[in-house]
Amino acid sequence: MKRRSFLAAASATALMPMIVKAATPAAASGNPLLAPWTGPHGGLPPLDKVKPELFASAFEAAMAEQRQELFALTAKRSAPTFETILAAYQDSGRTLNRVGALFGVFTSTMNDAAMQKVEAESTPKLAAFSDEIIQNEQLFARIKAVYDARETANLTPEQKRLTWVVYNSFARQGAALDAAKKARLGQINQALASLYTKFSQNELADEEGYTLELGEGDLAGLPDSVKAGAAAAAEEKGLKGKWLITNTRSSMEPFLVYSDRRDLREKGWKMWVSRGDNNDAHDNKAVITDILKLRAEKAQLLGFPTYAHWITDDQMAKTPDAAMDLMMQVWKPAVARVHEEVADMQKVADAEGATFKIAPWDYRHYAEKVRKARYDLDQNVVKSYLQLEKLREAIHWAAGQLYGFTFTQIKDVPVCHPDVRVWEVTKGGQRVGLWYFDPYARAGKQSGAWMSEYRTQEKFRGVVTPIVSNNCNFVKGKPGEPVLISWDDASTMFHEFGHALHGLNSDVNYPGLAGTNVARDFVEFPSQLNEHWLPTKPVLTQFAVHYQTGKPIPDELVAKIEKAKTFNQGFSTVEYLASAIYDMKIHLATKGQAIDPAAFEKSAMAEIGLPSEIVMRHRPTQFGHIFSGDGYSAGYYDYIWADTLTADAAEAFEEAPGGFYDKDVAKRLHDDIMSVGNTIDAGEAFRRFRGRDVKIGALMRNRGFPVPPGA
Repeated sequence: MKRRSFLAAASATALMPMIVKAATPAAASGNPLLAPWTGPHGGLPPLDKVKPELFASAFEAAMAEQRQELFALTAKRSAPTFETILAAYQDSGRTLNRVGALFGVFTSTMNDAAMQKVEAESTPKLAAFSDEIIQNEQLFARIKAVYDARETANLTPEQKRLTWVVYNSFARQGAALDAAKKARLGQINQALASLYTKFSQNELADEEGYTLELGEGDLAGLPDSVKAGAAAAAEEKGLKGKWLITNTRSSMEPFLVYSDRRDLREKGWKMWVSRGDNNDAHDNKAVITDILKLRAEKAQLLGFPTYAHWITDDQMAKTPDAAMDLMMQVWKPAVARVHEEVADMQKVADAEGATFKIAPWDYRHYAEKVRKARYDLDQNVVKSYLQLEKLREAIHWAAGQLYGFTFTQIKDVPVCHPDVRVWEVTKGGQRVGLWYFDPYARAGKQSGAWMSEYRTQEKFRGVVTPIVSNNCNFVKGKPGEPVLISWDDASTMFHEFGHALHGLNSDVNYPGLAGTNVARDFVEFPSQLNEHWLPTKPVLTQFAVHYQTGKPIPDELVAKIEKAKTFNQGFSTVEYLASAIYDMKIHLATKGQAIDPAAFEKSAMAEIGLPSEIVMRHRPTQFGHIFSGDGYSAGYYDYIWADTLTADAAEAFEEAPGGFYDKDVAKRLHDDIMSVGNTIDAGEAFRRFRGRDVKIGALMRNRGFPVPPGA
């Protein structure tokens, strides 16, 4: 998951990276959040100087500064040119972006009560300022003048692309609306900003407020690594001598896999899937209804029949129908596979003397038993070879093989928490950027795993190197003991690091086109592709070593992993697609009326035939991807869309003489995908890399599903 920036709703180019230059009027105020990022390594964010109470004045000063910059830009009497308008616009808002980057770090990873108060107060103001920029008629008129003359103005291809991207972003956000519609759109955007904050804070409250407390008699089936994490979590809460399963995926999923206590699995599962759905002060159902109604009105103001049509219009998919068509092609074979998986699990349960039918809280537990019986593959044995720090070394090593990167840990860097570590990334002795790693769960940190960009690469006003971060929620074990992670968690590490590599490889002039600023249904492609390096022999031989003996993972165990790679694909595909289809369906259905998200969930899942043994991967009230912001709204299909590209691209490596380490294919990947940002259309970028349009066949083969004729 690539976490979108705090002003992402403003425009595709409203957030520009930070560049070190003379102190600005805002920075002169003495507020440390406003100062240019100075010091070694290309300038460093002052994360050690952040205090929640500093943000309000910092945002006010930074917004005032950008107003002055935009006034100077629009007050010029000369004819608009690319340099005087588009380039100058790229150069505006530097201070605001610095403050926004720090704000993003603290609202996602250090979001205590004080920070939540700042977040609730600031997000509507920031949304209003975004609208102020978009609705600046003089600015839009000058942007349009450059856009209209782009074919005769002797612009470079990158300058033409930037002109189109900026103009299209303003137009899509309502820059051409009349005054009344602009005013209403501004009200909607501010209201949505407040609702997004409320949704995410409600979800965080339920993640932190509910736990499953275990005693010594409740640990049956749990491996030592899970017990150690649960004991550490309990001790942190002042419950020494107990074990605590927290309400986060990294804690709950291993418990559901291994616990022999069906009653506790049911209790934990219900707690987990009910986040935001407990009919209390933190319930998200009414919040979702309000969000959907406002989104529908927004889309209609902007000239689209539904919010889903507005979202997909400038993506690779272009229409909701195209996204739905792909999902439904995969849905039917995935559901058929689920029925097979459930039958296999029921046989195991029956053989054990069970008197129940497989329920959602049984799926992970009995799937693991089937895996062990069918493939002689015990994921807990696999886990003993997957140490968090060794996997961190692995992602660095693989990046070195593909892109020539070297990672060197540095300690002269301020961080927001002692758990955060930083590496400088170099290539041929030259700095590429910085990589921050924040691996552990803690109070105030959003759940899951994601990548953020603190600073985006650029070259148009001088060379600026990127700063990226990867954030996870692994549970700490006892001091001095390695943290063991699952195969799925290891895959997630490679995935999120793929986003980081996308940002680090960027090599473009203008920040609005740099890094991961690409079409939403393309942004997951580099990250999902990077998952394919985890199971390669060089990675496993060197870095998948036993946490006690230090011996590499045996070839026979690797062979079992390879043989079982399509196992449980029905569950993982259906669980994800149920969420993605719900997302698209509810944004197509909402046309101004109030919709009950729970009732819609029930009807939508019945309509597509969701097996009763599975629920959506993200039930509506905890579906932060689509309801805590605009990042993946009406766009959760992005993952299956990108995975279609990913599977096809992976076969390009598989077909090459050097496999996944083939130098020629790796160079094409860098030159055509990883380094170009949004300087070319995403579909064209893929065609340059693959030599043709994408085909669905590789995706179906990769998941072990029947391949359609000609695919």
